[in-house]
Amino acid sequence: MIRREATSYLKDLALQFKVIAVVGPRQSGKTTLVKEVFPEKPYINLELPDIRAFAQSDPRAFLEPYLLTGAILDEVQRVPDLFSYIQVFTDEQEKSGHFILSGSNNFLLQENITQSLAGRVAYLQLLPFSISEINATKLTLEEQLYKGFYPPLYDKEVKVDYFYANYVRTYIERDVRLLKNIENLATFERFLHLCAGRVGQLVNKSSLGLEAGIDHKTVESWLSILEASYIIFRLQPHHKNYNKRVVKMPKLYFYDVGLATSLLGIQQTDQLNLHPFKGALFENLVIVELLKSRWNNGERNNLYFWRNNRGNEIDVIVDNGLQLEPIEIKSGKTITEAYFTGIKYWKKLTGEQNGTVIYAGDQTQKRSNGITVLPYNKL
Repeated sequence: MIRREATSYLKDLALQFKVIAVVGPRQSGKTTLVKEVFPEKPYINLELPDIRAFAQSDPRAFLEPYLLTGAILDEVQRVPDLFSYIQVFTDEQEKSGHFILSGSNNFLLQENITQSLAGRVAYLQLLPFSISEINATKLTLEEQLYKGFYPPLYDKEVKVDYFYANYVRTYIERDVRLLKNIENLATFERFLHLCAGRVGQLVNKSSLGLEAGIDHKTVESWLSILEASYIIFRLQPHHKNYNKRVVKMPKLYFYDVGLATSLLGIQQTDQLNLHPFKGALFENLVIVELLKSRWNNGERNNLYFWRNNRGNEIDVIVDNGLQLEPIEIKSGKTITEAYFTGIKYWKKLTGEQNGTVIYAGDQTQKRSNGITVLPYNKL
């Protein structure tokens, strides 16, 4: 079994909070992680009809056996009435790490937590495997972009195209129907494919709506659904403009690059060698790796990008409060002077001394100009 980097953070949360919610995409390994970290706790899957029926008909009696031991409640969003009882029971308990909540429909799970358990719950956001977790240096870059990082693709060796076809079908047929009463699911699936075609690009809702045949309001609603389900996220522009007009639209990325690759219609690894989206997919992979590193250690998302109206851009700005760290992402495997253009402009504009270039090669360099060159698989 692959040890998750978030294990230590989850254990720390269990020492401080009575209730912990593990959220993230479908198939990101949430259930496996909580069962491994809390093997002594009873595991209850509320997806099972008979167990769910008991919990719905008599929530108090259902929870009573677990008042002393606590429990892992999986798919707990299927029984909303449980949350109020969990609130009462945990308020009466002094023990931390009592109830561990997880579920595949993150929007409904967090909605119920907000209504009944606000201020009582700590969150762990668990994304699919990181590069270091799967020791992906054994795979080529193209294999990583094609396969992605969902645990079933590594634990069970599921065929990649089968996995993603069923993943999209399950997501649309189950989660979307529960989240939003969308009548035309075929249009929604087309919208999802259009989002994949905009990886690493500014989110132009007018263009998206025109191509998908939906209005501006629906575009925002559907983007929010995809975000709540941990399918996509919007990387926000950094607000600091340094007396230049800056772009204020966010950029679009997927939480797993393999899903984006599949939605683009790429059917085998070799197609990525000269594919026009390879650079954008590589950028997606690196940004999500940076995000995983922070969330696995309980740190907030402090990633942005920066672009002004003259086309000058930094792929990632890491806002450390007192310092802004610029990162440029390059999919090439040979270091050239062009890799440093953006950071040199940034340093001249801001007076910052350091910067990082992350690329697809295998050499680590520390340049005299303060720029570090780092292979993506050594993040």
